[in-house]
Amino acid sequence: MVPPPRFDSVRFDTYLPDPNQPSQTDAVKALSSFAEGLGGAHASGAGKRRWFARKPAAPTGPRGVYLDGGYGVGKTHLLASLWHATPAEPALKAFGTFVELTNLVGALGFQQTVKTLSEHRLLCIDEFELDDPGDTVLVSSLLGKLVESGVALAATSNTLPGKLGEGRFAAADFLREIQGLSAHFRPLRIDGEDYRHRGLPEAPSPYSDQVVTATAYATPGASLDDFPHLLEHLARVHPSRYGALTDDLAAVCLTDVQPVPDQSTALRLVVLADRLYDREIPVLASGLPFDRLFSDEMLNGGYRKKYFRAISRLTALARDAKGLVAQ
Repeated sequence: MVPPPRFDSVRFDTYLPDPNQPSQTDAVKALSSFAEGLGGAHASGAGKRRWFARKPAAPTGPRGVYLDGGYGVGKTHLLASLWHATPAEPALKAFGTFVELTNLVGALGFQQTVKTLSEHRLLCIDEFELDDPGDTVLVSSLLGKLVESGVALAATSNTLPGKLGEGRFAAADFLREIQGLSAHFRPLRIDGEDYRHRGLPEAPSPYSDQVVTATAYATPGASLDDFPHLLEHLARVHPSRYGALTDDLAAVCLTDVQPVPDQSTALRLVVLADRLYDREIPVLASGLPFDRLFSDEMLNGGYRKKYFRAISRLTALARDAKGLVAQ
C-alpha cells in the first residue's frame, strides 16, 4: 500500500499551486506541518512495557486531515507528498484508494485489517467516497478502531465529510456513522480548476478504427479492444483486480467508444480510468470523445463527481497517446 507509479516521485515542492488560488498554497503549508507532527513515537506506545506507568492521554481533536476539492486540483499529488514527507519507514505508513481499503478488509477480514493497520503511523485514503450503507458502517468502525490505536488519517474526496453518501443511498439513516467519520478529520478546502488541462490545448479528437488498430500493432505492449466488449469483460472481473489487468501494458487502444449504457457499467469504467491514470498508461480511441461517455442523467446524479473525474483523467491519457500515432 504505497503511492501508485504516477505519484511515486511527487513531493510538496513539486506541487505547483495556482497563484490565483491561495487555498492551494495554504494546503501545502498545512500538510507539511501535519507531516512534521507525525515524527514522534506512535501514539499506541513504543519500546518496553512499563507495568505501573500511567497510560498516556488519548489524543484530543481530529486525528486526521481531509482534502476537499473538485477534480484536478492536485489532491492526490498532495496526499502522496504527505506520505513521502511523513518521517516513518514505508512499512509504517499506508496509501490506497477507498476501494482498495474496503477490498483489503474483504481479503483479510475486519479484525486482521485492524491489527495490521494499527501498527502504522499514517493511513492515506484517496478518493474517499461512500456509495452504499455497508461501506459506511464498515469504514466508520474501521477508522474508529485505528484512531483509538493512534493511527493518523489523511483522505481526499470531492465531498465534505458530513455530506458523504448524499444522492447515493439513504444517508440520513446512517447519520451517526457519517458524523462519526467526520469527527476524525479536519477539513482542508482546496479550490481551483483542473490542472490536467490548465493552459493545455484541447484533447485530440478520436481517431479512426484503422489508425487505432495499426497503432496497437505497432506499439509493443499495447492492448486492443473494442469498447463494448471491454465493458462486458469488466462486468466479469472484480474491480479490485482492475489494476492487475493493466500490468505490463504500454498503451490501451480502444475502438468503437460508445455511451456507457447504465450506472453499474459507468462506475466500473470509473475504477478502470483511475487505475490507468495511476499507472500513466496512454489511451488511444476511436468513436465518441470521452466527454460524451456519460449521459446527462448520470452527470447530474449522485455520482457526477466520479464521472467528471473519469472524463478528466481519460482526456489527459488521450493527450498522452498522441505521440503513439505515426505521423
